[in-house]
Amino acid sequence: MKHTSATTLTAIALSVFTSTLFSSAMAAESNAPATPPKATAVEAPERDRLEKAAHPIVIIDTSLGAITVELWEDKAPLTVANFLSYADKGFYNDLIFHRVIRGFMIQGGGFTKNMQKKKTDAPIKNEARADAPNSRGTLAMARTSDVNSATAQFFINLVNNASLDHKNNTPAGYGYAVFGKVTSGMDVVDKMAAVQTGRFGPFNDVPREAVVIKSIKKSE
Repeated sequence: MKHTSATTLTAIALSVFTSTLFSSAMAAESNAPATPPKATAVEAPERDRLEKAAHPIVIIDTSLGAITVELWEDKAPLTVANFLSYADKGFYNDLIFHRVIRGFMIQGGGFTKNMQKKKTDAPIKNEARADAPNSRGTLAMARTSDVNSATAQFFINLVNNASLDHKNNTPAGYGYAVFGKVTSGMDVVDKMAAVQTGRFGPFNDVPREAVVIKSIKKSE
């Protein structure tokens, strides 16, 4: 049997130690949790929740039930401020949804039960934008053919009305400004859409039995 030199023994011991250390390190690494992502000031889900909570909420109380609406100040600040101004002073109280077209929209906020138009404040700038489409359940401002003629009247889209969306800055393509969305009460909206309509003087699509806006108030 050959004798092993001290140098050889030292090399073997070092090799074994290094191998053991490497194996232990690999095992520890495989069991270690993944490195967590760097935390931002406010995590995305929490930020979304806060932003959503910051949106004004209003209750449209009608003769057919209540509709809860979230207003989008971030997308249409002037429009939301205008709508809340009318609501806060009770402008909408006892007005009606005077135009109902199945498969399209329901419109209100401008006429009394006798189809008398209520005097409004000055028109506002049209804030229609491509990233706020007229999809089912959204609220948008009614207007004439004048792009910047909206005052108090609004409508709720019953379906996705892409033809009303903002496409460009021409009069034909400007679209209708969406400023919020129904978050509760679409069953009430659909009930309104199903009412019988007819002609009232020069007006078409008027509900035969008035659908009354009792009030529009901010949710506390």
